[in-house]
Amino acid sequence: MIPVQLILKNFLSYRDATLDFSGLHTACICGSNGAGKSSLLEAITWAIWGESRAAAEDDVIHAGAKEVRVDFTFQNNQQKYRVIRTRIRGGASVLEFQIETPSGFRALTGKGVRATQDLILEHIKLDYDTFINSAYLRQGRADEFMLKRPTERKEILAELLKLNQYDDLEERAKESSRQFKARTEELERSLESIKTQLQQRETTERQRAELDIELNQLQQMQAFDNIKLQSLQVVQHQRQSWEQQLSFIKQQYQNLSQDCDRLQQEQSAIKSQLSDLEKLLNQQAEIKAGYAQYQSLQSQEEAMSAKFEAYTSAGQTRQQKQQQLTKQINEIERQLQQAQAQLDALVQQEREIQQTLTKSGEVEAALAQLSAARHHLARLDQLQMQVAPLLQQRGTLQNQLDRTHAGLVARLEQLQNTENQLQRSSQRQPQLQQAVMDVAIQIEELDKKRVYLQRVQEKGQERRHFIERLQAHQRDYEKLLGELEQKLQMLQNPDALCPLCERPLDEHHWSRVLEKTQTELQDTQGQFWVVREQMAVSDREIQVLRQEYREISQQLASYDGLREQRGQLAAQLQATTDVQQQLQQIAAEKQHLERSLQAGDYAPDKQAELQQLDKYLQQLNYSEQDHALARSEVERWRWAEIKQGQIKDATKRQAHLAARKPELQANIAQLQARIPQEQTDSDCARQIAALERHITEIGYSSEQHNNLRLAVKQAQPWHLRYQQLLSAEQQYPQLQTRLQELEFSRSARLTEQQKLSSQIESLVEQLEATANPSAQIQALEQQLATRRRQLDEQIAKLGRLEQLVSQLETLQIQYEQQQLQLQSTKQQHRVYQELAQAFGKNGIQALMIENVLPQLEAETNQLLSRLSANQLHVQFITQKAGRNGRSTKKNAKLIDTLDILIADASGTRAYETYSGGEAFRINFSIRLALAKLLARRVGAALQLLIVDEGFGTQDAEGCDRLIAAINAIASEFACILTVTHMPHLKEAFQARIEVNKTQQGSQLHLLI
Repeated sequence: MIPVQLILKNFLSYRDATLDFSGLHTACICGSNGAGKSSLLEAITWAIWGESRAAAEDDVIHAGAKEVRVDFTFQNNQQKYRVIRTRIRGGASVLEFQIETPSGFRALTGKGVRATQDLILEHIKLDYDTFINSAYLRQGRADEFMLKRPTERKEILAELLKLNQYDDLEERAKESSRQFKARTEELERSLESIKTQLQQRETTERQRAELDIELNQLQQMQAFDNIKLQSLQVVQHQRQSWEQQLSFIKQQYQNLSQDCDRLQQEQSAIKSQLSDLEKLLNQQAEIKAGYAQYQSLQSQEEAMSAKFEAYTSAGQTRQQKQQQLTKQINEIERQLQQAQAQLDALVQQEREIQQTLTKSGEVEAALAQLSAARHHLARLDQLQMQVAPLLQQRGTLQNQLDRTHAGLVARLEQLQNTENQLQRSSQRQPQLQQAVMDVAIQIEELDKKRVYLQRVQEKGQERRHFIERLQAHQRDYEKLLGELEQKLQMLQNPDALCPLCERPLDEHHWSRVLEKTQTELQDTQGQFWVVREQMAVSDREIQVLRQEYREISQQLASYDGLREQRGQLAAQLQATTDVQQQLQQIAAEKQHLERSLQAGDYAPDKQAELQQLDKYLQQLNYSEQDHALARSEVERWRWAEIKQGQIKDATKRQAHLAARKPELQANIAQLQARIPQEQTDSDCARQIAALERHITEIGYSSEQHNNLRLAVKQAQPWHLRYQQLLSAEQQYPQLQTRLQELEFSRSARLTEQQKLSSQIESLVEQLEATANPSAQIQALEQQLATRRRQLDEQIAKLGRLEQLVSQLETLQIQYEQQQLQLQSTKQQHRVYQELAQAFGKNGIQALMIENVLPQLEAETNQLLSRLSANQLHVQFITQKAGRNGRSTKKNAKLIDTLDILIADASGTRAYETYSGGEAFRINFSIRLALAKLLARRVGAALQLLIVDEGFGTQDAEGCDRLIAAINAIASEFACILTVTHMPHLKEAFQARIEVNKTQQGSQLHLLI
């Protein structure tokens, strides 16, 4: 990746800047601390990868701006690309990716920021982590690799080569190996248990055969007793039928007796009604005369009610008109009061206006004071406009320093908490081991119950299918029994025809057919009861199986939770193995953070920028207190403007009031004259007089009306008696007819009652002639129940044996399947053991490091020979002989290491014995070789190199060595950028990019 052009707009300290890299091969980015040198590199990483040192995404936007944009044009693999990344404060980012064509740049942007980012990485073949570890040589990282112990250098190299992914694969392979090992042990235990159970298979088969013979004998005896019971039940059924018929006839006889009594009572009631009606019909003339008088009084009362309605209507109308007249007079009086109040208010306003006009001189003096205060405030406002951006920038810097301090404190607290947790975790290892063993035992027990639960479920399905077959057989036997009973009924007649061929039967053939049909009926009944018994036993077995299934299911409810708990405990146990190493790393990081917080040497560029801002603010000498006093002075004299406006308004109002006063006085006089005129000459007054005359003409008398109402009320009983007379004339002939009908019905029921009495006597004789078989039936039923319990016990025992046989057959199949699973599991266990060894530190990782080190050694020596004029040479040693007692060839043991042997013209000696210049060349060569190796591994050519501060603080001779080293390797890179603020170092570069901090943001100046 070769930079071509960088355009910044509102990025960090830059407002608007453009940097053209054309013609730059080796250049120096120089400027004071906090000027914005590092921001240029941050702009490149933010444009391509969206990464920067900002804590939040909006922090890259310049203070006070709403939007940021960075355009970065670069060349890669002979092709020119342009990346444009923008962001609006509080919004989302937008990323564009373009490629140069003969007709201009063409868009390669994908659907969304993530898709576009993937396209950029696909073209440049370089991610952010690899870039900052290869092309970007940071300050203080040059000798980091050499200062580590030999045993730690391999870990650093593995981290740079991203070999930690093989650690994850190793752990996954170990976990799979442990799972398959546990599964193997579980299968072996299960096979041993199944083998023990299969040994009882022959004994179970023999017991089942013996039980089948006993069960058949009991079923035959039960069938014979069932037939005998059925014949007795037929006799009992006939006797019960006669008893029910006798009860029914007696109930009918009783109902007829009750009907006769009811009819006789109804006859007596009708005769009494006829007597009352005859008395009422004899008073016909008297009732009609009283009713005629009642109608006359009612007509007079209706005429008087009409007069009352007219009288009431006229009175209401007169009252409404009187209210309307009163309302009109009240309205005139209200208008008179309003006019009088307006006149009084007008006089009061004239007096107030006169008082306001007397203060005009005092207001003019206050206006002069207001003008002077406003002039002073305008000067302070202009000074505030200069100070406000500086105060905002100072606040931003202070906030950043506070956030940095808070981040260090938070990290320190986090490390302390982590250290405490790790210490507690190391103490919990024995408890975790015991907990893992306990949970494993519980899971093993539940696995056995799961297998048994499946067998219970299979047995239940088999029983349900068996009941379905029995139900089908039961329906067939019921149908056959019905046909056989119908044949026997046909054969009860000695002259019956053959049920099959419908031909006449002689006595011999009739006896044979009858005997054969009865035998077939008995056999069918026996088979029918056997089926019923089998269904009852199967139902009870299913109930037992359901109960057992529910109990086992409740016990298995915690199975998944135990498996999850076992995984968590295993993970916690595995995590405790690396606790001591983590505790050492945490202690070192805590010590570094505490030293930084005590010395306060964090974020030095921001602290320097903050001091410079404080100095400039002191020069401006702006005081917020003086500004506030000036504002209060303006507010103190602003009343003069208000009073001036009031004086002008008072002058205008005085003229208006002078014109308004005569108009109000004339209106008051007019309203006073209208009041008596409305009381006599208005339309409402004339209508009221007319209504009073109409009321007199109606002539309504309330006393006369009340007398008529009383007379009508006293005559009203004649109306009721007249209605009763009309009803009696209609009911009298109907009641006479009903009396005759009742007499006829009573005679018919007495005749029917005599017939029922003779039937009752006949049924009583039949019942006395037939014996009651209840005692014999009860004895047979008890015998059948006793034998049925024996059958249930035998069938249940047979079912358990059949279930055991089925389970043993299932166990045999399961035994064979688990043997196959055991072989497969053992093979998988061996495979994952080998994979874990291959992915481990001594496997692929060691092989990759062994392959990389020769390349790193060759690249380092090639660079070092150019920097030291072929005087220095390094060698990487990955294994050395360890000491175990006396050092001999037989007891020597090779241990892993990463020693670096350095040789010069005098021989091989330790790294610490070399001078600063020589050590620097060695460090620089190894670091640069690592950078080129990392870039080559991801498939990208290392064409850009950024050197930050020359790898630490150097003297003048060290700076010369740095420049010489950079010039020595310049031919291998398309562009080399060196970042520094040291004056004697930047003068050594012909091309310089100077960065200055101004009030308008950081500015760039390119000097070639």
